[in-house]
Parts: sequence; structure tokens; C-alpha cells
Amino acid sequence: MTIMMPASDQTVLDRRDAIVADLRAIVPGEGVISSAAEMLPYESDALTAYRQPPMVVVLPETTEQVSRVLKYCFDNGIKVVPRGSGTSLSGGALPLADAVLLGLSKFKRIREIDFDNRVVVTEPGVTNLAISQAVAHAGFYYAPDPSSQIACSIGGNIAENSGGVHCLKYGMTTNNVLGCELVLMSGEVLRIGGKAPEQAGYDLMGIITGSEGLLGVVTEVTVRILRKPETARALMVGFSQVEAAGECVARVIGAGIIPGGMEMMDRPAIHAAEAFVNAGYPLDVEALLIIELDGSSIEVDELIKRVEAIALGCGSTTCRISGSEAERDLFWAGRKAAFPAVGRISPDYICMDGTIPRGALPRALARIRELSEKYGLGVANVFHAGDGNLHPLILYDANKPGEMDKAEAFGADILRCCVELGGVLTGEHGVGIEKRDLMPHMFSEADLSQQQRLKCAFDAQGLLNPGKVFPTLHRCAELGRVHVHGGRLPFPDLPRF
Repeated sequence: MTIMMPASDQTVLDRRDAIVADLRAIVPGEGVISSAAEMLPYESDALTAYRQPPMVVVLPETTEQVSRVLKYCFDNGIKVVPRGSGTSLSGGALPLADAVLLGLSKFKRIREIDFDNRVVVTEPGVTNLAISQAVAHAGFYYAPDPSSQIACSIGGNIAENSGGVHCLKYGMTTNNVLGCELVLMSGEVLRIGGKAPEQAGYDLMGIITGSEGLLGVVTEVTVRILRKPETARALMVGFSQVEAAGECVARVIGAGIIPGGMEMMDRPAIHAAEAFVNAGYPLDVEALLIIELDGSSIEVDELIKRVEAIALGCGSTTCRISGSEAERDLFWAGRKAAFPAVGRISPDYICMDGTIPRGALPRALARIRELSEKYGLGVANVFHAGDGNLHPLILYDANKPGEMDKAEAFGADILRCCVELGGVLTGEHGVGIEKRDLMPHMFSEADLSQQQRLKCAFDAQGLLNPGKVFPTLHRCAELGRVHVHGGRLPFPDLPRF
């Protein structure tokens, strides 16, 4: 499987030895990795279908080192690919042969826990789960919880605007990050936002969160922490039809009930997760909803009754309510282990990520079934039902000729379907290289050019993570050109200065 990436700069490659030596002077000790064997773990992120060894790997430990590395690369016209924990599923951290891969894994300290302001100041290499663990003793937690939270870093969460099973009620990363320290490609260090819940001026954090490493390198993050709810209980509801489960989701939200989390799995995913975790999932259903309700005990008891009644009205065949914290955790354990569980039933799979309006869920699932038959490939569906974020897992065998290409085409059709149903190409995994060439299906050329102008305002030379997100590989200088065709300017009636 091939994908078009920026051409390598041979003049940079010819200077590799000198570049490595210069970088060792900036990041001494074990901070620079240059041998082919030692760089193998960095040749891809979690989208392992695409691989490319980097020119060199640099692992700085301080903001000053990051600044000096970026300025050196800026002054010498060298591309840089930032990398967190490497759990990205969209190829966002895929290296380039002529680029420095800048890993933030050594930024793993929590710098401050401020319970008075309900924030944590952390370095980007700290894992998502570690933040919650650091504040659990005081009854707090960090709300966004991707399935990979045990491994994914908070810096990577910012790059992709990650969500998780509880983002329906408590928001994505963008709703829980208040500030950051950002190093630009020029080496300039900016401090954006802070502990205050609101900041004056432009919403720069809103721009940086989800920017996929194209604008700068985050070296410090200030996140919001929340009080753990007094009570949290989960319902595990089975349905004989997937469409009935989708209807239940719509009716729960329509009734004004916002669960802490609402997840759905179809039969293949249920069976894989149950065999892996033994969570007690019913195996005779076509769809399973896990609905978590939190708040005061009285409120949760009342909401459980209402959700049970709604589910029964939609034709639920089973309903089990957690009776303890351990049982609630077990319900979620199966869902959060669904991705590795499916890995046991298929040699390979591609995890897709698209978002649709909740009401379009039955149509989307019907279309996925049709595509599964068309391509002759199995699929297991796991998704955040409450906010319409689909995660179809396309099952294939890379050792069989042509199956990888079929899986990729299958995934592209799913994403096109999401857009056609009024949704978007990505919910939380990012665009990276996986969805890059589908961007024109959602955005016009004017839209994409405007987005790239924002990129150019931060990185005019296009040295940060090139080849990602934007389908047309061109330079910032080309965006301002006026195209003249047949001797005529576009919009000749407009005054020009």
C-alpha cells in the first residue's frame, strides 16, 4: 500500500552525519538515536500499514532543548515530525526519510496539582490515565478517557482532540484543556491560556487542540480536573436488532437524559470482547448498549428507571444494572478492550473513525453491512453511540494478496458515507494520512486553502509534520497567488490595490 508523501530533500540527506552531530550537541547523552536498528520502533504509529524509518530520532527532555532543536531545523530547512506515545490510528506520526522525528516521551512529569483551581499542569508525555491516578486520592479525575488511555499521552490527545467513552457528557479534550506551552517551528516559546476557565482574545487553544502537530510542539499542558460524581451506575442493555439499539440511543437523548457514557457494540464485537474479558455480556443479542448514569444517588435511581422504560419500549431483550463499582468497571472493561479483543479473531484490522448524526445510525450500519458484502470482508462495530462517533473495525488478512487494498477501499467508502449522512470524516482519531485524500469530499478547495493559511501563519516554511491532513502538497507561498486564465483575472469587477 503506497501513499504520496513530500519528496525527500537530497541536500538534507547528504548532510545527515553533520545534522546528527549537531543534534547531539543540543540533546546530549541518549537523546539522539541514529542507527537503523534502534529507529525501527519509530517507523510507524498505530496505523502500522504505513511505515517509513526517520532520518534521525531526537528525544529532548526540556522545553529549551525542544526550542533549540526546532530553531536548528528551521534555520537549516529540515522537516520535523512530532510524536507522542505512537498510539495514533491515523498515521499522524508517520516519519519522513529526510525529517527529524521529535519524540516527547521523556516529558513525563506532572508539574503541579492545584485542587483549589481544579487543574493539573503536566508535561505532554504523561499518559492520560496517569492524570486521573494522580488526583484520585482527593476524589478528582480527568474526564476524557480514550480506550488507549493506559498508553496514550496527553500531548497526543491534544494533537488529535481525543474523546473516549465519557465524552458525551463531559466533552472532548478541547473542552478540558485550559492552556499550554507551545514551541513554534522558529524556536519561539509561547504560553497560551492558563488556569483561568476563560481567556481574553482569540481562542488559540481551540486552534491548537486537534491541529495534529502542524502548528507547534506542546511542552506543557494545563488540564481541568473534575470531582468524581457521588454515584455512577451502568446499564447493560441487549437488543435483537441493531436498529432498535439505535432507536434507544435517540430516545434517551431526546428525553433530555445525558448519560456519562453511552456505547454500542454489535454481535462480532460483543463475542470478541466477552471471550477476551469475561464481562458477562449476553451472547444472544445483535447489539449491546452500555449506558452509564452519574450524579446523586436519588438522581441516578430515577434516571435508571427512566432509561429502563425507554429501552423496554424499544424492544430490549436483556437489561442488567451494575450493583457495585467493580461490576460497573467490568462492564466498561469489555468495551475498552474491544480493539485488542478483535485482534484475536482476525489477523489484521483497520479501525475506522467517522461521525454521523445520531438519527442516521441505522442507515449508517445498514450501509456498512452492504459494503461488507461488497468487499467480502468482515466488520465489527464499536462506537460512541451517544455522539455518533463510529469505530468500524474492518477485518482482513494482509498475507492474502489484495485484501489490504480492499480493506482500505472499504474504509474510504465508510467515511464517504459518514459525510453523505451529514457527518464528518473524523471524530477523535484525526486526519493524518489515513483520511488526508478524502478531505475534498468534505471541504471545498476554498475551505482547504483557508485552513492551510492558518497552518502557514504558524509554520510558513511548512516544515512541521508535512504531508499530513492537507491533500494537496504545495507551499504556503502559492496560496497568495492570483491565477490568470486567458488573460483574464478572476472576479474582474473587484477593485484591486
